[in-house]
Amino acid sequence: MRTAVLGMGGMGRALARRMLKNEYSVTVWNRTPGKAGDVVDDGGVEAGSPEEAVRGADAVLLSLSDDDAVREVVARLDGIEDGVIVVDTSTVSPGTSRALRATVPGGRFLAAPIAGGPVAVVEGTATTLVGGERRLVDRLDPIWKDVFASWSYCGEDPGSATAFKLLSNYLMMAGLAVLAEVAATAQAAGLDDQLTRDFLASWPTVAPGLHNRLDDVLSGEHGGWFTTRLGAKDLRLARELAAGSGLDLPIAGLVERRYEEAAERGWAGHDIAAIVELLRDGPRKPGGTS
Repeated sequence: MRTAVLGMGGMGRALARRMLKNEYSVTVWNRTPGKAGDVVDDGGVEAGSPEEAVRGADAVLLSLSDDDAVREVVARLDGIEDGVIVVDTSTVSPGTSRALRATVPGGRFLAAPIAGGPVAVVEGTATTLVGGERRLVDRLDPIWKDVFASWSYCGEDPGSATAFKLLSNYLMMAGLAVLAEVAATAQAAGLDDQLTRDFLASWPTVAPGLHNRLDDVLSGEHGGWFTTRLGAKDLRLARELAAGSGLDLPIAGLVERRYEEAAERGWAGHDIAAIVELLRDGPRKPGGTS
């Protein structure tokens, strides 16, 4: 299968590398050239524009930072060849997913936001939520099976897949904000770090999805891929999803503000685990300095 991946952030590069591992033909593009080095080393081809990247592709996968970036890139694909399916793996609003289906020629659009980080994608242990016409989903069955450990079909509406992803992210980031408070309290009280880690890893009150960030919350440099800036963006989208149905989410607003504050204090490019720095006496500056 001939594929194009548009967006060479951590997740986009991981998608491209995973498909190359499975002997797909992969052409990639990024707004800023030079970020696809490892993908090219693995056998991918870097294009100079989105239009060039999608030429001759069977499927086009988007991995971009936000709604505006996705809309901007899709707008450049209006001359895409007949039959090409566009798959957006980004985390965006349900409204954007629905609008993109109306924008892509022939409505050949699927939303497929990913659960799991870049390492999980490369290793084939990530999962995805897929929304859109079933006939299009079935045509890309090899991608779901080769790239992901599992996938779930969320129905004909592509917005349903992105809605579920936003709700999942809200649960994770709210849980992480509380976990950071618990960890910081244990450290401030002088409790042993290793015992704290062991207890948090075993307590049923800590969600399994937070276990991979325990070490980073307690003593890490927060170098992961899911940044505080992106976390705040996803929380805003979750609040807007609820507001569209007449619901106000006060806790989501509080948690969103915490990630925004972490970004404003210099942790914008660091993993969401950096939220713990807001609780420490004399928070460290990015890079580990005080």
